[in-house]
Amino acid sequence: MGLLEDVQKDAMKEKLPEFRIGDVVDVHVKIKEAEKERVQVFSGTVIARRGSGMSETFTVRRIVAGEGVERVFPIHSPSVVDVQVTRRGHVRRAKLYYLRERTGKAARVREKRREKVSQEKPDDVKPPADDATQEQPQTEE
Repeated sequence: MGLLEDVQKDAMKEKLPEFRIGDVVDVHVKIKEAEKERVQVFSGTVIARRGSGMSETFTVRRIVAGEGVERVFPIHSPSVVDVQVTRRGHVRRAKLYYLRERTGKAARVREKRREKVSQEKPDDVKPPADDATQEQPQTEE
């Protein structure tokens, strides 16, 4: 097994793109037509990831002309040039196969909210005193 693992390590990508299930991604794929090579973009929602190591794959689904199209991409394939996350999705499942039965707006995934940075006040800054507690001088009329 040592020889097989060495060959796989050489073929694996060092810098993997970071994306999760439910994310809307643009997958840049090399396409060879005759003698020319070009990069084609496949955009869609990641509905599954499976495998590990060299055999890890992910499935991307999109709707084209009212028909659902799914493609399975090996992460470490040399034909997958880049994976860019367009939108982060908020999901509670590891596989989103239920999207296959849905169409239109029902096939959308909620967008993940950004975490707000807490705005804490420094300890040395004191809040202004309340006006009701301070005595105000009365004016004679």
